[in-house]
Amino acid sequence: MSATPTTGSQTIGPYWHLLEEPEWADLTRFGATGELITLTGTIRDGDGALVTDACVEIWQASPPASDVFQGWGRARTDTDGRFSFRTLKPGPVPGRGNALQAPHIAITILARGILIAIHTRAYFAGEKQNELDPLLTMIEEPARRSTLIAEPTTPGVWNLDIRLQGEGETVFLDI
Repeated sequence: MSATPTTGSQTIGPYWHLLEEPEWADLTRFGATGELITLTGTIRDGDGALVTDACVEIWQASPPASDVFQGWGRARTDTDGRFSFRTLKPGPVPGRGNALQAPHIAITILARGILIAIHTRAYFAGEKQNELDPLLTMIEEPARRSTLIAEPTTPGVWNLDIRLQGEGETVFLDI
């Protein structure tokens, strides 16, 4: 019998210093062009208190990563529990089989009390593909589904508030 070595889960490890570099929150910093948007929101814990020391990472498959658009960013929450990213609005992407996924941004959160990173998504209110998105359609309760929908606040600015647990808990993905 051979044992398979295991590796312990790590949080952010030696890369925490990247939170101190705000340019990592601007995915357009290398000259990416397209529909510029800002994705912002707050993170609250189970008691409703603001989480002011979280690391928030985003990743998007659309537009494809390139020399001018990395498709990945990292930001910290500030003293108001708020995160903010400048990026390009994603388009639909292929899913399993012939399913088309609605435009979305993948979100990963690392913070105190979270031993393994948690994952969710930001979809965009008003997107016609939301009604057919394979993940969104699996969530039967409209109130739960709405925890994944970013709402426009001003032109080009989308807000998604995240609740880590408790009443109004955001839907998290088991990846």
